[in-house]
Amino acid sequence: MIAQGVDILLVEDNSSDVDLTLHALRHNGVANRICVVRGGEEALKFIFCRESSHERTGKPAPQIVLLDSTLPKVDAAEVLRQIKNDERTRLIPVVILTSFNEDRESIKVRYAKATGLIHKPVDFAQFRALIAQLGLYWLVVNEPSLFEQSQSVS
Repeated sequence: MIAQGVDILLVEDNSSDVDLTLHALRHNGVANRICVVRGGEEALKFIFCRESSHERTGKPAPQIVLLDSTLPKVDAAEVLRQIKNDERTRLIPVVILTSFNEDRESIKVRYAKATGLIHKPVDFAQFRALIAQLGLYWLVVNEPSLFEQSQSVS
């Protein structure tokens, strides 16, 4: 039996985008266990349980990370690098959420190790459909990460 954790870690500093994404996920019944962190530093603390008082201490890693491309302090590229360079977490799917005004070529270079890239559409119905498809795919098809397997309880 695996200890209860979160299915989706949403890393987003914009409150409007958090609300929009949470609404899209919940509207489509994608996940009951969603955690929101507001920046890259907080995301790394959560994923790697770097603070003993953190709510995820001893619980499995998220099944998927939705990572906003523009974060304060520790940027998304560094969060992605640390996740993918650690044997315990490298198999966690990381999907970059970006706006259309970012340069596509620089996005490809910075986020080459990302599992996917979603451009945040202006149209809410389109965004809701993309989030629903993404969540259903990863939560149904994806196998647990190595980190989660090492955290399992007998």
